[in-house]
Amino acid sequence: MPEDKFKRHTAFKLRIGDILIAKPIFNEDKFLFLELGSKQISRVNLIANVIEKYDSQGEKQYSFITVDDGSGQIKLKSFGDEIEKLKELSQGQTILIIGVMRNWNNETYISPEIIRQLEPKYLLVRKLEIEKERNKNSEPLPKQEIIAVKDRILGTIKNSEENGGIELDKIIMDLRDISPEIINQEIQKFIEEGIVFEPRPGKVRYLG
Repeated sequence: MPEDKFKRHTAFKLRIGDILIAKPIFNEDKFLFLELGSKQISRVNLIANVIEKYDSQGEKQYSFITVDDGSGQIKLKSFGDEIEKLKELSQGQTILIIGVMRNWNNETYISPEIIRQLEPKYLLVRKLEIEKERNKNSEPLPKQEIIAVKDRILGTIKNSEENGGIELDKIIMDLRDISPEIINQEIQKFIEEGIVFEPRPGKVRYLG
């Protein structure tokens, strides 16, 4: 039997916000992978907090877990004998998840392969790890494009003032044609320059 028959796809280290903006790709009705920039994502490696759990009570055995890493929320779903993987989890735990991406009925979720409980500090460690990697790999934009991108990001923040600021993941969702890496970089510069501030982590307000 060919060796690559059992070859697993790379489990990309991502934040949930990245998954939520990725495009599901199908072959007819069959889900293939998520497309995020040049990446074709079939498996993921996440660190997140458990915020909700639901176990079935009827004949059909299934378990759903909702997790949040500060950039968004997504469900883990297990069925039949696979529910054992979620059995010991409870609200408030920080967990490492390695799993396969699924999309059914217009919902993207994760079918977990490996789950491990971690200390809460690892949620921040992973966030910093991903941001460092993105900053290292990002390519500088031409000057005119940088100015246009800055204006759009700042305009989005300004337009949110009636609601007391805006969540970072909403900026990323609203400006889907700009990479999350560039949005993060420019907002960090705005914060350093005193143009915007963070009333709390993951939310920014204009200091006009």
